Amino acid sequence: MISVVIRNKNQAEALAFSLKNLKERYSDDIAEVIVVDNLSTDTSEAVAKQFGARFVTITNFSFGGSANLCAKEAIGPIVVIFSAHSYPVSHDFFKLILRKFEANPNLAGLRCLHSKNDYRNFINNISALEDPNKSGLIFSGSAFSKTVWEKHPFKEDVATFEDKEWTTRVQNAGYDIDFVPSIFSYEVNRTKKQLFFRFKNDVVGNYQLWHEDISIANAHKGLIMSFVNLFKAMFIDGFYALKRYFFQLKFIFNKPNKF
Repeated sequence: MISVVIRNKNQAEALAFSLKNLKERYSDDIAEVIVVDNLSTDTSEAVAKQFGARFVTITNFSFGGSANLCAKEAIGPIVVIFSAHSYPVSHDFFKLILRKFEANPNLAGLRCLHSKNDYRNFINNISALEDPNKSGLIFSGSAFSKTVWEKHPFKEDVATFEDKEWTTRVQNAGYDIDFVPSIFSYEVNRTKKQLFFRFKNDVVGNYQLWHEDISIANAHKGLIMSFVNLFKAMFIDGFYALKRYFFQLKFIFNKPNKF
């Protein structure tokens, strides 16, 4: 019933853990695991084969395009999509997803839980209609209907937020987007280069989806605040570095009794 698809690029170590977790804890709940890989140069393909996952390469990566390939390759009517550095945690993760889809034939997608944004909107019953950003799908841990996708594919010309754009569009078409209390972990440590890449896509995506424009004044303010925060952090870090140093000196000459 459920196909799991993992988007990956040079994340062999994280991918290995994710696939090991899926194989050892959830093999009875899923029909297949597919790795959609963006031209990795590490051992990602070997890792996928080691754990019996199907390995599919995408050559011209875009967020929407990779999501479409995930859906196209999946054989199941329910597609659960992860990033290589995200993985399910709760024991009933896929069972809860399946029950939700069985209970609501009008369901297009489910957002799983991993952050304070998820939990707050889930507990406060804030729907994706009210807040498509924090209650809509997030493709590091969400499920969607392949049948709905066949009618409404993901847009490939959005810089990012392909999940949020789809959330809004399918809801406008009359489908439901909901939360599911399936818990996953999202472990990602981005380099400065990766953070800048994400920043660029977020700027364009925020303009395309939420119509958030940027003025010259805002750009100047952002630069100034970045330097202010940088010097502030340096001062605070230096201050506490000295406090740690002097505390250690004090400890050396005035040690407490051992137990």
